[in-house]
Amino acid sequence: MFIKILLTIVFLAVLIGVGIYSRKQAASVDGFVLGGRAVGPWLTAFAYGTSYFSAVVFVGYAGQFGWKYGMSSTWIGVGNAVIGSLLAWIVLGKRTKLMTQHIQSRTMPDFFGTRYDSQSLRVVASVIAFVFLIPYTAGVYKGISALFEMGFGIPYEYCVIIMAILTAVYVILGGYRATAMNDFIQGIIMLFGIVTIIAAVLAQKGGLVEALSQMAELPSDTNPAENGGFASLLGPDPWNLLGVVILTSLGTWGLPQMVGKFYSITDESAIHRGTVISTIFALVVAGGCYFLGGFGRLFDMPPMLPNGRLDFDAVVPGMLATLPDILIALVVLLVLSASMSTLASLVLTSSSTMTLDLIYRDKKSEEGEVKDGEIDDEVAEKVERRKVVVMRVLIVFFIVISLMLALNPPTFIAQMMGISWGALAGAFLAPFMLGLYWKRVTPASVWACFIWGVGLTVINMLVGNPISPINCGAIAMVGGFVVAAIVSFLTKPLSEKYVEDIWQCYN
Repeated sequence: MFIKILLTIVFLAVLIGVGIYSRKQAASVDGFVLGGRAVGPWLTAFAYGTSYFSAVVFVGYAGQFGWKYGMSSTWIGVGNAVIGSLLAWIVLGKRTKLMTQHIQSRTMPDFFGTRYDSQSLRVVASVIAFVFLIPYTAGVYKGISALFEMGFGIPYEYCVIIMAILTAVYVILGGYRATAMNDFIQGIIMLFGIVTIIAAVLAQKGGLVEALSQMAELPSDTNPAENGGFASLLGPDPWNLLGVVILTSLGTWGLPQMVGKFYSITDESAIHRGTVISTIFALVVAGGCYFLGGFGRLFDMPPMLPNGRLDFDAVVPGMLATLPDILIALVVLLVLSASMSTLASLVLTSSSTMTLDLIYRDKKSEEGEVKDGEIDDEVAEKVERRKVVVMRVLIVFFIVISLMLALNPPTFIAQMMGISWGALAGAFLAPFMLGLYWKRVTPASVWACFIWGVGLTVINMLVGNPISPINCGAIAMVGGFVVAAIVSFLTKPLSEKYVEDIWQCYN
């Protein structure tokens, strides 16, 4: 216990220290939100990866999908690396950097407002982002607290509150620069930790070959006379597995906190290096998490919930509970690293969106005297400082709301993620990606995508999830492209001159 506490205190002290070190660079809006648009490839790649993978993956997804699909759940991690990282950087990285810098966009709602010449789109997008990032954040709290409770014996409620306070402190102090620097430190811990934990867990079962042999002997859930499905290449349920791959891989392309990483990277050459770094990171961390979760059935059955269902969020903590104390300390640091980086990204995205896209929407003359068409320097500096203060206040507000949900979670982590990712990516993915590549996309098609993504997710939830939240999210994402294309062809496009002015960034 002394070792666990000591390592955790050192880790948290480093995070706070980085926040204090970065506070001077967080004085302006660009510095606080985007790190001055000058963050290098290593920091950006690790920030992307650590924001992608948190306790949600390590505890919620790896536990539930590892239990359901066995070794084939590893395909989810492979999909995350190839689709969610490699292709995302190739398809979105360069064009996002160039266009958002050209139109001076700082957030995804800001992109919608400027790219499609509609302040109404900007406002509605910011509300969607704020509302549906809350269950995502609550899921992260729930995952990290489950591991902390296992490792330290601290009640769940105290864990949630402690994590919320610590995350708020270093994000409020240092903004995006502190978040990116801490993400790099946390990413190193995650890489080392996942490899070590996998080796330790497999050693408990006699090594990889013996563990796979035991998996092959497990009977099917639907037909006890059959076995081998949990050790097969595609697993017992390949179609639902595909839905999970689509949701968790393609979904990152439409999440504001993920796409925002491309806004802040230094230049095009940094994007090329970041692509390689991010993909390798995802392959090790995500592939490792799902590979580990695939062995969950070799350990004790997870407890039953009051509704008679298995507690999937207890699968991974149950696998790790018998490890030596030093390895449990490493697990706690791994999950702390993964989760606090994601929490920091989520709260920063939410606060910046509400501040810049709802409270301060006018870029030209927010307040004060305007001289010769430009804002007076002293007034402009005062407005910048005020925006940063508002963002810091909203960070606390967002954390309190998500904390309340985390203290009374309505469902499993994976289901909370399905609702959050489905609504956000279902609404944002198609109009964002198409907006980078296709001049013909219309504002009406963006409205249609917002209604489609949010409407499908919310209606499915209200009627009792006849489609699983995971598959519903995947349908919302893919269907958004169809909706955007059809409505764009049927509605009035933006003026040709307006679009050509935006497209100058690619010349």
